[in-house]
Amino acid sequence: MRYYKMRRGEYLEERVPDLKGKVEEYFGEVTGRDTKDGTEMYVVEDSMVFERVMVGVDERSGSKDRLAVHFEEKDIETLQEEGLLDQAGDAREAKNDFLEEVTGRDAKSRRESMKRAVEPDEDVDV
Repeated sequence: MRYYKMRRGEYLEERVPDLKGKVEEYFGEVTGRDTKDGTEMYVVEDSMVFERVMVGVDERSGSKDRLAVHFEEKDIETLQEEGLLDQAGDAREAKNDFLEEVTGRDAKSRRESMKRAVEPDEDVDV
């Protein structure tokens, strides 16, 4: 599962007051709810080239909530059998558009933020 922060000074509930509606707009009808790593998630089964899409809000005490997402992509053989191979690019674009609209951050800034989260502090002696 991946977690995404909002743009500085913005909050998830302000950017997207109806997260379920936004998920349905991009990926199709929400087919249920599930809990993953303690986060309540909306679930969309069999959407485009995704086996399963899970989206929720990681509520954190003392800091801003984060968007929690988990995408299970169908394997290439399944996509070929179902004739969905050509839609893979559209699905990736929909995923990136969704993340940008919800977080307010483009792919480059999301990627840089994730890199900073895993880099060791320079002040720490190893």
